[in-house]
Amino acid sequence: MAVELTDRCEQDRPEVERFLEKHNTRIVARDGVLVDALEHPAVLARAGGELCGVATYVVEQEDCELLTLHTTIRHAGIGTALLDAVRGHAVQQGCGLIRVVTTNDNLDALRFYQRRGFGLTVLRPGAVDRSRETLKPQIPETGAHGIRLRDELELEMELG
Repeated sequence: MAVELTDRCEQDRPEVERFLEKHNTRIVARDGVLVDALEHPAVLARAGGELCGVATYVVEQEDCELLTLHTTIRHAGIGTALLDAVRGHAVQQGCGLIRVVTTNDNLDALRFYQRRGFGLTVLRPGAVDRSRETLKPQIPETGAHGIRLRDELELEMELG
């Protein structure tokens, strides 16, 4: 399958907004803060002209955070291609590491990131519970695989 990667431009904004909202990641709660993913740079993946993946990220000084990464086609290399593109942007901007925050129920993400060189660095017990109470009440009590959704896990990969 041929996939085309591009950086998001302003004309893509409505389509990217719909994609992020469909995946419940337009507004991201992590580490006690709400972040609007649409307000940050993004890399887009298209197959046959259709949007099939989006990765958003934040660069602050020498740190890059992968804010969101979603694809509509699984196990086709699209997530890896998006991650590689974000990694390339991070290196170009002088970042020494890339990090990502996920939740304790997201076993697929934990597998994905660790297989690509990320290591677990931080556990924030109860962080999702606190976000649900104070920032984003629509976060469900139960997440993927029927696991109670309560903690944040941070993973990092050194660049260079």
